Amino acid sequence: MIIGLRQIRGFVQKELGYETTGHDYTHIERVVSLAKLILKGEDADESLVIIAAYLHDVSDDKVTTNPAAKRKAIADELIGVGYDEAFVKQVFEIIDNMSYSANLKTHHHLSIEGQIVQDADRLDAIGAIGIARTFYFGGHFGEIMYNPRIMPRTGMDKAEYRKRGTVINHFYEKLFKLKDQMNTPTAKKIAEHRQQVMQDFVGEFVDEWNGTK
Repeated sequence: MIIGLRQIRGFVQKELGYETTGHDYTHIERVVSLAKLILKGEDADESLVIIAAYLHDVSDDKVTTNPAAKRKAIADELIGVGYDEAFVKQVFEIIDNMSYSANLKTHHHLSIEGQIVQDADRLDAIGAIGIARTFYFGGHFGEIMYNPRIMPRTGMDKAEYRKRGTVINHFYEKLFKLKDQMNTPTAKKIAEHRQQVMQDFVGEFVDEWNGTK
């Protein structure tokens, strides 16, 4: 039994229930489900995986203008439901170091628990739902869908990565790269199919844009 799980779910639902960039509570639920699936093939601390999966976006600077305040809220919530400081530190080691942007210049070595949560989060960024979330995110921030004269960026740091580009370029700048960055065998297998879904979509999109289909 995972300590305080019901309370943690309620906390996250309150924090992200009305989030509008594609990092809302439904995203969290999918990440948790994927993490549970990956867990079946790994020897890892279930409580740490599930709690970190629920909390991983609450303090992210994509969804809050005050990450420090949200970090404090996370810590207070975890301590309040009965976790100790060591557990809280482990949770933050995962959520602070698992994102794509956090690993653009320095590859962070995650615990197996962190690798599972990272894989689950990245799986929800690819495939059919990943496509939908990409356009949802781009629309939220006013990105254009496509401009063939704007080439995908390379060698970015986090500041450059956070600058707006085009929705289609995001597939080349990030999403197509995630399959080869999966950590666990289960995630690698799932990613193969989701990668193909995205490649088929982008190919069709460009063909239709160019009027060749």
